[in-house]
Amino acid sequence: MEDVLRYSHPKELYIVDWKNRLVVLRCPFKVMVKENIGKLKRHEIVSVDQVKVTMELITVYIVENEAYYYYHFEIIGDNPSINKSSHTK
Repeated sequence: MEDVLRYSHPKELYIVDWKNRLVVLRCPFKVMVKENIGKLKRHEIVSVDQVKVTMELITVYIVENEAYYYYHFEIIGDNPSINKSSHTK
């Protein structure tokens, strides 16, 4: 776990875009809610304030001071390469 945390930062998320390029997203970044979860509604656009990792190495987004697993969201943004990439790990 220490090795993983050494390379992570709560305000950054590295993704591979649809052109197979490594891209860093810096918080806050926009995501769309895929399904109703907690107080968030399907298709709502929200900001990710921080990125965390669980002990099981699952990415968690902090949205409105609440923690949600990454797979409940699709990353969106102004960058076309990010718009076509919806999966992060």
